[in-house]
Amino acid sequence: MSALGRVVRSGVGRRRVQTPVIGLATMMAVAASVLGGSLLVVSGAPFEDAFAERHGAHLSVRFDAARVSAGQLSESGDAEGVSGAAGPFRTATVTPRAGGAGPGGPMTVVGRDDPGGGVDEVALLDGRWPARSGEIARSADSSLVPTMGMEVAFPGLPGGPTLTVVGVARSVTRTADAWVVPSQLPALTGPGSGGYQMLYRFTAADTAARVTAGRESVTESLPPGAAVGDQSWLTVKEAAERDTALYVPFLIAFGALGLVMSVLVVGNVVASAVGTGTRRIGILKAVGFTPPQVVRAYIGQALVPAAVGTGFGVVAGHVLAVPVLAETEEVYRTSSLAISPWVDLTVVAGVLGLVAATAWAGARRAGRLRTVDALAVGRNAATVRGRWAARLAGRLPLPRALALGLARPFARPARALAMGTAVLFGTIAVTFTVGMAASLGEVVESRAPEAADVTVPAAPPAFGPKGSDAGTDTGPGTGTETGTGTGTGTGKRPGAPRADPAAVAAAVTSTAGTGKHYSAATVRATVTGVTGTVDVTAFTGDTSWAGYTMVSGRWIDKPGEAVVPTPLLAATGTRIGGTITLNGLAEPVTVRIVGEVLYPRNDGMQVFTDASTLTAARPDLSETSHHIAVAPGTSVPGYVDALNKVLTPLGVTARSGELGSGSDMVVTLNALSATLTLMLVAVAALGVLNGVLLDTRERVREIGIHKALGMTPRQTITMIITSVVVTGLVAGAAGVPLGMALHGWVVPAMGDGVGLRLPDSVMAVYDWTEVVPLVLGGLLIAALGALLPAGWAAGSRTATALRTE
Repeated sequence: MSALGRVVRSGVGRRRVQTPVIGLATMMAVAASVLGGSLLVVSGAPFEDAFAERHGAHLSVRFDAARVSAGQLSESGDAEGVSGAAGPFRTATVTPRAGGAGPGGPMTVVGRDDPGGGVDEVALLDGRWPARSGEIARSADSSLVPTMGMEVAFPGLPGGPTLTVVGVARSVTRTADAWVVPSQLPALTGPGSGGYQMLYRFTAADTAARVTAGRESVTESLPPGAAVGDQSWLTVKEAAERDTALYVPFLIAFGALGLVMSVLVVGNVVASAVGTGTRRIGILKAVGFTPPQVVRAYIGQALVPAAVGTGFGVVAGHVLAVPVLAETEEVYRTSSLAISPWVDLTVVAGVLGLVAATAWAGARRAGRLRTVDALAVGRNAATVRGRWAARLAGRLPLPRALALGLARPFARPARALAMGTAVLFGTIAVTFTVGMAASLGEVVESRAPEAADVTVPAAPPAFGPKGSDAGTDTGPGTGTETGTGTGTGTGKRPGAPRADPAAVAAAVTSTAGTGKHYSAATVRATVTGVTGTVDVTAFTGDTSWAGYTMVSGRWIDKPGEAVVPTPLLAATGTRIGGTITLNGLAEPVTVRIVGEVLYPRNDGMQVFTDASTLTAARPDLSETSHHIAVAPGTSVPGYVDALNKVLTPLGVTARSGELGSGSDMVVTLNALSATLTLMLVAVAALGVLNGVLLDTRERVREIGIHKALGMTPRQTITMIITSVVVTGLVAGAAGVPLGMALHGWVVPAMGDGVGLRLPDSVMAVYDWTEVVPLVLGGLLIAALGALLPAGWAAGSRTATALRTE
C-alpha cells in the first residue's frame, strides 16, 4: 500500500464517530434518490412490457351498430397512420347475476373467436377460451367475481340466457369485461341495441394529441355519430402508474434533505479534521507529502465511508422499491423490477462527486498551510472568541455549570452552526413526517367516514333461488373498462332470503337510543367519458352528518343531485353545476353535480346521490347498509346488544363503529417515511455527537481544571449538555415552520399524482399541542447527540486531563 493509502486508512480508522456519520448520511441520501429515480423510470415498466408483448391497442372505439356496418369499420383499419387493427367485434352491455346472487354491475361483453391477433392479444390466466355458445371468459380486472364453472345468468334479456365461466383472461388495455364466441352475442343483445368494437394501433401514439389525431383519422370516413365511446392506452397507462406516482414527491423531499445533510456532515468532518490535525498536517508535509497529496488524503478519508454508504444506499433503494412495484408486476405477469443501471450510476456519480467537491473545499486549507507554521501550532490553540458571552452568562443567577454550558456555542460559532444545521434538518424531517402521517390519516378516513356510532352492514347475497333482475342496459353504452370494485361478505345459508331494508330501518327506528340514521346502497353504472363502471351510492335519510370530506360545493339535499370525487370530474370534463348521465340501469338517469368530495376509493370513480333519484332506474336496492348515531347519553355497546336482538330474525348484525377501510399504500408510505426520518434523525444526532466530541477533546485540560476546582461528574455532564441547549432550541424553532412548509408543498403534490384535490381539513393538521413538542424535539436530538461525549468527559480522570497538552 502506498504512503498516501496508509494515511487515508489511518484517518478513516481513527475517526470512529465521523466515519459512520458520513456513511449513514450518504446511505440515506442515496437510498431515497435511487428509490425516487427508479420509481420515476420503472413505474410504468410492467404495463409497458405487457403492452408491447401483447400488442396492446393504442385506441379502442365503440360504435353504434345502427349507424355503421361491419364492412365500413373493416375499411377504417386502412386509414392513414394505422399500423394495425382488429375487429369489428360485436359487443353488448349487460347486467349479470352470478350464482343466484343479486344483480351485478353493467359490463361490456365482446365476441371473439380466440384471444390472439395482431392487436390486443388477450392473456389467458386460467381455464380456456370459450369454444361454443353458453360459455364465457371473464376479465381478471372485472367486477364480475364468479369462480370457474359458475353460471352467470342474464334474466333481464329475452330468453334469460345462462353462461358458464370457463376461463379468466386479461386485456392489457382492458378492452372488455368478458368474452364469448361471436355466435353468443345475439342472445346477449336486446332489441334495437348492440354495437361494434374496433381496436387500433398507430404508427405514433406516444401523446394524447397523436392518439386524438389517430381517432379522427379512423372515424373521418364513417357516418357522424357512429363512434359512441373510446379509450386511449394512455388512460390505462396513467392508471397503472398512479400508485407509484404517489411516492415520488415525498421521496424527492427526503432525497434532497439527505443530500444537503451529506454535504453538511462531510464539510463539517473534513473542516474539523483539518482544524484539529494541524500538527499532523505539518508532519506529513515534513516527511515529503506535497500539498496536493495532503488534500487528496483528506478527500480520500471522506470518500471511503461515503463509498461504503453509497453501496448500502443502492441496495436499500432497490429493496424498498420491491413492495411498491411488486403488485403491479404481479397484475401484468411481467418481470420488470430490474432497475435501470443508469439510475444507479447517475445517483452514485452525483453523490460521490458532491462528497468529493465538499471534501476538497474543506481540505484546501490543509494544502495551503506552511510546514513550519503547522508544526509550530499545538493541538489546543487558545481562543478568545466568546469571552463576552462567558462574562454575560456568569452574571446570570444560574449554577456555574449551566452558565459555562450556555456560553460555549459562542466560543465556537462555526461548529455550533454546523450542529444546529444538523438538528434543523432532523427537525424538518420529523415535522414533515408527523404532518404527512396526519394528512394520510385524514385521507384514509375520507375513504370510510367514521361519523356513525353503529353500523349494520349490508347482508351478503343469498346463493339460493334466483330472483328477478333489476334490468339491463340495452343502449350502446360507452364503457370499455371494468371498475375496481369487489364483492362483499360471505354467503348466507342456501335459500335464505335477503334482509328487507325497510324492515331493518324499522328495527333501527324502534330501538331505544337511536339518534340519527341513514342507509346506503351501492350499484354500478357507466358514465359517458369514463372507462368501465362507476359505483353509485344511493342514500336514504338525512346524510348531512355522514362525515364525508367536501373539497368544494355542497352535499346533496334533494333528488336529482349528486356529489362526485375529483377524478370523476376530470374524467368526464365536468364541473360543479354540470350534469352527468348514469347508464347501465333500467333507464338512463341524469344527475346534477352540486359538490366535489374527497373519496379515493375505486380510483375516485364514485357518484353519491339520493336513493329516490334511482327509484325508476333501479328499484331493487336490497344490499343496503345502515349507519346510526346514538342519542346523547346512550351506551354504544348496550345499544348494539339491544338492536341485535331485533335484527337477528332478519339475518343481519349490527356492530360498533363505521365500516373501516384501510390502505396498504398508506401503511407503506408511513413505514417508508418513518424509516427515512429515523435515518435523518440519527445522522443529525451523530452530527451533534461529532461536534461535541471534538469540542470536549479540545477542552480536556479546561475540563480537568474545572474538576480540580470541585466540579462533580454530574455537573460536568450538565455543562456539556447545556452547551447544545441553545443550539437545539433555535434549530427546533426554525425547523418546525420549515417542516410545515415542506408538508404544504409535498402533500398536495402527492394528491396531484393520484388526481385528488386536498381540502383544508387534510392540510391543516398541525396545532399548538403538536408544535411545542416538535420544537422541543430539536432540543432532544441535540441532547441525545451530546450525551455520549458528556459521559466520556465526566468519566475522565482529573490528573490525566491536567497533563494533556
